[in-house]
Amino acid sequence: MTESATAHAAHAEAHHELGFVRKYLFSTDHKMIGRQFLFLGLFMLIIGGLLAMMMRWELAWPETNIPLMGWVPEPYMYGGILPPQTYNAFFTMHATIMIFFVVMPIMVGGFGNFLIPLMIGAGDMAFPKLNMLSFWVGLVSGIVMLSSFFVPGGPAAGGWTSYAPLSAQASFTGVEWGQHLWIISLIILGISSLMGSINYITTVVNMRAPGMTYFRMPLTIWSLFITAILLLLALPVLTAALAMLLFDRMFGTSFFLPAGGGEPLLWQHLFWFFGHPEVYVLVLPAMGVTSDILSTLSRKPIFGYHAMAFSMIAIAFLSWVVWGHHMFVSGMNPLLGTAFMMSTMVIAIPSAIKTFNWLGTLWGGSIRFTAPMLFALGFVSNFVIGGLSGIFMAATPVDIFIHDTYYIVAHFHYVVAGIIFALFAAVYYWFPKMFGKKMSEPLGKIHFILTYIFFNLTFFPMHILGVGGHMRRIYNPTQYEFLQPLQGINHFITISAFILGVSQLFFLYNFIASLAKKRDAERNPWHANSLEWSAESPPPHGNYETTPVVYRGAYEYSSPEVAEDWLPQNRQVSGGVARAH
Repeated sequence: MTESATAHAAHAEAHHELGFVRKYLFSTDHKMIGRQFLFLGLFMLIIGGLLAMMMRWELAWPETNIPLMGWVPEPYMYGGILPPQTYNAFFTMHATIMIFFVVMPIMVGGFGNFLIPLMIGAGDMAFPKLNMLSFWVGLVSGIVMLSSFFVPGGPAAGGWTSYAPLSAQASFTGVEWGQHLWIISLIILGISSLMGSINYITTVVNMRAPGMTYFRMPLTIWSLFITAILLLLALPVLTAALAMLLFDRMFGTSFFLPAGGGEPLLWQHLFWFFGHPEVYVLVLPAMGVTSDILSTLSRKPIFGYHAMAFSMIAIAFLSWVVWGHHMFVSGMNPLLGTAFMMSTMVIAIPSAIKTFNWLGTLWGGSIRFTAPMLFALGFVSNFVIGGLSGIFMAATPVDIFIHDTYYIVAHFHYVVAGIIFALFAAVYYWFPKMFGKKMSEPLGKIHFILTYIFFNLTFFPMHILGVGGHMRRIYNPTQYEFLQPLQGINHFITISAFILGVSQLFFLYNFIASLAKKRDAERNPWHANSLEWSAESPPPHGNYETTPVVYRGAYEYSSPEVAEDWLPQNRQVSGGVARAH
């Protein structure tokens, strides 16, 4: 045994001797921290989904006299299952949880932590203790957010965007602490994400294996690297805005209150200056994992690798100059609105490049319709639908008509909630590497079919509601005479949403049952050529017995016939052929 291998074995043995608390709770191993983020995100997904089900019930049958709960001092007199204030709180918390505590922890925290060192040939993150701290600070943020359900007055009810002056007035709910805790939670979460971003950037820049140049990195790593840069630059803006909002509420300042000389639109500018890069913080990791899954399961190199990498860079750059398209109805100068309209249309170009390159990857490939492949294809198709509806909203005259209607809700869910397909694809794909076990393919396919059908039956009809003038954030559509003919669509959407929610039980059972199985996964069950599959399943502490050396770039293969060359015994890795060093 070589000296380096002996040292690695000794290191791994020392790690396995750690007690339960150090090994599973306060671990500094990037793989365990990635699993912790994954479990946190899946738990919050259940909560966010249940909130959505209750909102949909209220919208479809607002006269159902079954009050479940409500944070109002007077007796419940509204006639539905949720009083208006509770409904406002539920849609606020649903969106906040799904964006900040589901997609970000799983796609950025979970798979970012697990995959970055493995896919670039590193033994761990650059700062393992900071990495551990990022999870626990994020967990504290989640606890603070959930605790707002148990304070008098209930959680924040000002929308997930918390527009001022509504959110800046401490008395707007009658009780202060729900919105306070929302602000404090997101400030804490911002600190957690900054820790992770610094770690990701440093690891990718300094710890790549020999020969792993930037343009030999898998697109998953490119997407996470760019995401970390976006977070590093965008989060301080949100944190500053949240601090000012908290000062307005608690200390009598007037940053956003007109009565004291403040400017409510300042909050919108600060929030959306963060908020639009945040959209790509959510979408870019989904694009990255989809690219690698499509390539592997089509048995082809990704089509236009350099174009894909540069398009992600272009998306990241352009995301800073489009925030005003969220504010077309705010009364901005029409000339300024035209500039934002043009930049919004331009940002569609790199997204279109990615879409056509995905199709080019699939064209002529030897496609295997496994569960990860199906969910990756589901993400692509839903992203196309969301992107096409986004082009309509980029035009200022059209956006003025459909702004704050269910057309926006439909578009947002096709783009952002559609990420759930990439999330599931990633879980099914990397589950064998994470846990040494493989999830059931038949159950995975049933899960995909039901999820895809009822996702579209839930969100596509919302375009029709939006064009019909159905406003978002109203708890009882039947109060509006012009919306009453559309109420049948609300019934249809709600029934579809319930079935969509129940469909996730297939995933939950599959996930838990697979964890309970004995280890049965091959080292490389998908015959992939990325570096993480050359490690054991699950990888030991330190990941690699010897440092891999990359001799050929990722995706430099020429045809589906290279499938035989991708077998793990040939030591194929991301970046091509690797040899023990």
